[in-house]
Amino acid sequence: MKQKEERARINPQEKNMIETTKRNILLVDDDKFLVDMYSMKFTGQGYSVQACLSANDALQVLRGGFMPDAIVFDLVMPEHDGFFFLDALRKEKLGAGALRIALTNESDDTMKAKAVELGADRLIVKASMIPSEVVYIVGDEITRRHKA
Repeated sequence: MKQKEERARINPQEKNMIETTKRNILLVDDDKFLVDMYSMKFTGQGYSVQACLSANDALQVLRGGFMPDAIVFDLVMPEHDGFFFLDALRKEKLGAGALRIALTNESDDTMKAKAVELGADRLIVKASMIPSEVVYIVGDEITRRHKA
């Protein structure tokens, strides 16, 4: 009886943390401020985060065996962009089963179509959402994928 009462007292934010515990997120963006901010937001919600400042770093992490539930990446990065990254994921069969979410300031339909064609599951325009909304959407997508 007490256990049921305790479960009933868990607030929605705590429930979300319980559901996301040990879910892995790979963040890829050349903007250190954004990587740090999103890492803090995801970690605060119970996610395990691997943050990378380049596509090459992210590919190395994946080659090393990191198994993300979601890969959140920028499309526009120096050296290698998000399109190169998506293509490398496909060619090397890395991040299999992970959601691929492009988090970018690009809202051009051609770029969106190219990202989807290369394997992106979703594209989120950074300027259209606050970071906590992005974390919520990524979590919701992970939950849906694991229920399917």
